[in-house]
Amino acid sequence: MSPRSPRKTSSAPGALGYAGLAMTTSPSGPHTGDAARVRRERDLFERLLELGNRSEPGAFVRDALTLVVEVTRADRGYLEIRDGRDDRDGAGPDWSLSHGFSDDEVENLQQQISQGIIGEALATGETILTSSALSDERFMARESVQRRQIEAVLCAPLGGSGACGVVYLQGRRAAAGFEERDQRAAELFARHVAPLADRLLVRQRVASQDDATRALRARYDLGGLAGRSPSLAAALEQAMLAAPLDVTVLLTGPSGTGKTELARIIHRNSRRADGPFVELNCAALPTTLIESELFGARAGAHSEARRDQPGKVAAAQGGTLLLDEVSELPLEAQAKLLQLLQSRSYYPLGSTTALAADVRVVAASNADLEARVADAGFREDLFYRLNVLPVRMPALVERRGDIAVLARALLERAGERHGLPALALSDAAVHALETAEWPGNVRQLENAVEAAAIRAAAVQATEVAPAHVFPAAQGAGEGADDVLGYQEATRNFQRELLARTLRETDWNVSATARRLGLARSYVYELIASFGMKREPERARD
Repeated sequence: MSPRSPRKTSSAPGALGYAGLAMTTSPSGPHTGDAARVRRERDLFERLLELGNRSEPGAFVRDALTLVVEVTRADRGYLEIRDGRDDRDGAGPDWSLSHGFSDDEVENLQQQISQGIIGEALATGETILTSSALSDERFMARESVQRRQIEAVLCAPLGGSGACGVVYLQGRRAAAGFEERDQRAAELFARHVAPLADRLLVRQRVASQDDATRALRARYDLGGLAGRSPSLAAALEQAMLAAPLDVTVLLTGPSGTGKTELARIIHRNSRRADGPFVELNCAALPTTLIESELFGARAGAHSEARRDQPGKVAAAQGGTLLLDEVSELPLEAQAKLLQLLQSRSYYPLGSTTALAADVRVVAASNADLEARVADAGFREDLFYRLNVLPVRMPALVERRGDIAVLARALLERAGERHGLPALALSDAAVHALETAEWPGNVRQLENAVEAAAIRAAAVQATEVAPAHVFPAAQGAGEGADDVLGYQEATRNFQRELLARTLRETDWNVSATARRLGLARSYVYELIASFGMKREPERARD
């Protein structure tokens, strides 16, 4: 199903194996009361989890519509999903599908997005349930209701910061109209389908866009830098403007965004590429040692200098010197750095002879240097010397579409570093990573993926699951939904369902796999990823 080309069909949606689900929702079925309700909701949740495995939009929309029609026993259904981040007026739905409606009727439904029953549901954000629109005071006067003699209707909006849309159900395979339990099922469906669709929309946006960094990669040596977002491309374009010029570059941006890697890329694409690349973290050394570490010291210049000590400037001769966290330089060292940039010479500590410096300085800072200047914590003249060609590295929240690409590259790198077997990143893990917050940016993501790779390898899993990335979700208590929300709730449900089924089958994995409709190998992986162990039988009295 191609984006911006809504598909309309009056044929029945493809079966997803919901015969059992329909049976458990039947009023005359064997289950009654609370037990039957719990079983119905469990079955619906299982099917929603299955939808989370769909990676192709057409199959996702088809199976989603099949599910909600089957559960509510509606005669006709229509599902529409739009990208809530796209505010273009007049744009059609990204994906849509109908069951039991003619093309003319679907066109009428789509017109109701701004009016009619669907418009009412979207405007209020509330589900509309009516046994007969013809006799409902809210809708009986509507021309479309009278013309099409619309009776029972159930309409639930899909909403959120990402995907939005509507599920519209009409008529029912029963004498009575839709019931409250149908409304609960439709609302549960709408609540959980929206984030699943949002994940597909994110992937669609990334896939439909050309790699914004493609031209840069063809022209420059970007090494293993992962990502293809426009914001990353904009930073690279500025960096590559500066790379061939022997000028000072100031790299800014939040901590953990990859400024050091960008500095290396600048060096590799400069005239100094064959020279050394030397780093100095200005915040990692005591104030008393920074000057000697940077400029070197003659024997006896301080208590640690028992012999001549070359500094980082000398080590970077003919190459590039990266001064990370340059805002942490003490004022006295700032003055000497300014002299280096102005005269291309410097004095080691304890020396009266100036040395020539053939180095290119790249400075990096996550602090606001202009604010430091205003507070007299950073020299204004040095700031202007450093700020010749500034390049800002974007935060991860500004390049969220790069998270999946980054995570896969980081997973491969972690495997090589630790000698781990090849691991894939599950769709559920990608979704969890893409929707989580990363205040520590790429550095935090890298640490999380590396730890996940180690955990997954330890239990001999073939792919990284959300539980490997966010193990705290397994024992999450109050406030856990503040972190991952839907992903944690899903994992908790999976764990509880698996544990209950294992108990019911007396830990027969084959029987458990059959009941849940899963491969036996995957059940073993779930048991391992959740850290489940069979409890010893209690001693009988």
